[in-house]
Amino acid sequence: MSDQDDDEYGLSPNKQVNEIPAPNIQYEPPRPKSVEHGIGLIGAGGISEFHLRSYRRCGYRVKAIASRSLADAVKRRDEFFPEADVYDDYRKVLDREDITVIDATPHPTDRLPIIRDAITAGKHVLSQKPFVLDLADGRKLVQLAKRHNVLLAVNQNGRWAPHFSYLRHAIAEGLIGDITTIDFSLQWDQTWIAGTPAFEDIHHLILFDFGVHWFDITNCLMGQQRAESVFAEVKRFDQQVYHPPAIASAIIRYPQTQIRMSFHGHTQLGEEDVTTVVGTQGTLRSRGPGLNDQPQMQVFLESGKCTVPLGGCWFDSGFDGAMGELLCAIEQNRDPNHNAANNLHSLELCFAAVRSADIGQAVPVGTALSVKH
Repeated sequence: MSDQDDDEYGLSPNKQVNEIPAPNIQYEPPRPKSVEHGIGLIGAGGISEFHLRSYRRCGYRVKAIASRSLADAVKRRDEFFPEADVYDDYRKVLDREDITVIDATPHPTDRLPIIRDAITAGKHVLSQKPFVLDLADGRKLVQLAKRHNVLLAVNQNGRWAPHFSYLRHAIAEGLIGDITTIDFSLQWDQTWIAGTPAFEDIHHLILFDFGVHWFDITNCLMGQQRAESVFAEVKRFDQQVYHPPAIASAIIRYPQTQIRMSFHGHTQLGEEDVTTVVGTQGTLRSRGPGLNDQPQMQVFLESGKCTVPLGGCWFDSGFDGAMGELLCAIEQNRDPNHNAANNLHSLELCFAAVRSADIGQAVPVGTALSVKH
C-alpha cells in the first residue's frame, strides 16, 4: 500500500490531530446542602458494607440499622456508625420520626414488602437493584410513592461511576451530537462467586444481576428515546467454576441507534473494560483493566482530541452518588435522576434480554414483563 493509499484510508502516521482543551463536564457525584437527613438502613448483608462506608465518608447520618440477624446489624453498627440503634424488626425503623430516608438492601423478593411499608410510613426510599422482578410490582410501587408524596429511587450506582457519569453528562450536553452506536466490551473475573448460592442460583447471572447496570446506563445515555427490540445470547463452557453461563452478549435496537454488549465474566487473565460511544459529531471512549479502574476518557471531536483524567472509582463515586442524588432531590423537591419510574425502562431492556436468551429470538421491548431470579 502506498503513502497515498494510507492517506485515503486515514492511516497515515504523519496525519496530525489537534490537541484540544478538555471539555468542562461536571461528572462528580452530587452532594446535598445538608447532611442532617436521618437514614435508616434495612438489611445488613454483604452489599451494606459499601453503602455504610460511603455514608460515613460523606458525613451522612445513619441512625438505625435493621437486619433479621441482629448480630449482623450490630457488626455493621460497630464498624461504621457506633451511635446508631440496631433492630431485628425493620418496622421499628419505620416508626422512627427522626428517620426520613430508608435504604433497603435485601434481595428483590424480600425487599418488596419493606419498600411498600416504608412508603406507606411516609419515608423516602432508596431501593437496592434490581428494583423488582415484575414490572407490575414496580409500577404499583411508583404509584404508591406518588400517593404518599415520597421519592422512590433505585440504587443503580453505575450512573455515578466516573466514566459512565462523564458519558451521561457529556451526551446530555450535546458534546458528540446524536448517538449512533454504543459498544460495551467487558472481560472481567467473576470467579469469586463460585460456591455462593446467592449468585450461583441466579437465572442468567451475567445478563441480569450484573448486566442490569449496563442496561440501565444504556437507558440513561439514550435519554427519552425508547428501544424497539433486544436480541441476546448466553454461553457456558465446561471449565467454568460457577454454574450460570459466564459469557453473554446483547444487541439493542433503537430507531437510529444500535447498542452492542459483550460480556465475559470468567476472564482470569487480561481483564479489560472498554466503552465506546460514537455520535454524529464525535466519539467518547473509556478503557481500563476493570469496572473500578477507568482512569481516563478519550474525547474525539471535529476540532481535535484530548484525554481527560477521571477522578474517583465506581465503588466510591457510585454509592456516594446514589444516596447524594436522592438527598438533593428531597431538598430541591424534584424527582431524582434514578427515580423508580425511569428505572422501569432499564428493566424493560434487561427483561427483554433475558427472555431473548431463553427463546433464541429478538424480543420487543416492553413485552417481557417479569424475570426469574
